[in-house]
Amino acid sequence: MKHRGRHRRRRRGRVVRAVLSGTALALTAAATMISASQATVTDNPGALQPLTSPAELGRLRLTEQPVPQQSLDRLAAAMGRPAGVDSVLNSADRTLRNADDCTSEEKAALPVAPAATRAYCWDPADAATREWQPASVTTSGGAGGDGRRGGNRVILSGWTHSGGTAAERGLARVAFVNAGDPDHLTYTWALLVVPVDGGRDYHGLASHVSGMVWYQDKLLVTASGGAGDALYVYDLHRIQRTTVTGDAIGKVPGGWSAHGYRWVLPAIASYRPAGGRCDRTTGAVAPCPEGLSLDRSAAPDSLVASAAMRSGGNRHTLLWRYPFSADPDRSGLLAADSSGSVAALEAYETKADDVRGVLSHRTGRSAEADWYLGRAATAQDGHGTLWRQDMQGAKTTSCGSSGTHHCWADGSGSLSYSAPTGEIWSLSGRVLFALPLSSVDEALR
Repeated sequence: MKHRGRHRRRRRGRVVRAVLSGTALALTAAATMISASQATVTDNPGALQPLTSPAELGRLRLTEQPVPQQSLDRLAAAMGRPAGVDSVLNSADRTLRNADDCTSEEKAALPVAPAATRAYCWDPADAATREWQPASVTTSGGAGGDGRRGGNRVILSGWTHSGGTAAERGLARVAFVNAGDPDHLTYTWALLVVPVDGGRDYHGLASHVSGMVWYQDKLLVTASGGAGDALYVYDLHRIQRTTVTGDAIGKVPGGWSAHGYRWVLPAIASYRPAGGRCDRTTGAVAPCPEGLSLDRSAAPDSLVASAAMRSGGNRHTLLWRYPFSADPDRSGLLAADSSGSVAALEAYETKADDVRGVLSHRTGRSAEADWYLGRAATAQDGHGTLWRQDMQGAKTTSCGSSGTHHCWADGSGSLSYSAPTGEIWSLSGRVLFALPLSSVDEALR
């Protein structure tokens, strides 16, 4: 008992030291003075502008395209009984480094204001490769209940392959992170795939994954590029084991391969623009969703999406949301009518450009939701900007003796709110970090 007590005290000490280290690290990166006020800089995006016309909302409509059940059953019968999240976590073969063990370059990517309270860096082998790029994050906080799986909190992070051979380029993988012990996060990889040939085979998703949401038992991800612009849906009860270790993807002599990965997630459905395609240049046909997050403070629970205007462009960034279905037989899917059509609940325009992360949350201060937008770092400054917008105006933090508003993370990856813990999770460069939503609002007060 004495030994166990000392272990608990040492562990609590490590947690406290990691929090203090991460906070001090972010503060000393660029500033010692932090303030927040109504932004007066020239790039203030101002108030959100609601879009209400049938034509504006109509171009956001999606069509649900499920993979036939027969195809999914055929694939499962050939590959063996599907596994769940717990099985994947139990096979973890990598460890995230705590903030104290991150390099100075990795630490420099963290937010300055508000500061991260937890920060982790990937296994050195994954941190060293530049061909795989992390871009999205979501947590088991959206899975329902207390946000735990098998007693553990879980984080998922989506990465895209941006180089290598033509066969590798665009592949998408997901890190399954066991975050049950905040001092010791472990993870392993699963490859995102799409069933083909009626479930007799599969191929890699081969798309850039910039947004990701875990809701109930489903994982929704953005896809752009090789597989076309769409939202793909994965069932976290339908994770399949591979049986052959090799570079090939799909059915091979002797079994099933996934470019060396032990696990694959076969898509069960996709959502595509009702008009058949989206437009990244003008958005005249339909905007292509890039950022995703889950809003459980809304009624009903909703999927939040963004399509960003690039700096210097001639159009505005769009923000909108879709309702999730309340039908128990459609858990984790969007609310669709009998024809499979999904309508947006609401939409807004914002003058904020280069938005990489989007989050919507109703805190009780007003009847409308606050929208949090993470903007990418500029070439002149190593940090991005975090805005909170509503229909009254916009606020951001300031930091440093010069009062700069470039206080947020370097890479400004996706934003994910975990209601059970009250934390926002995000990515900056190759650092996974978290901070309380309350600290964001306090800094903006």
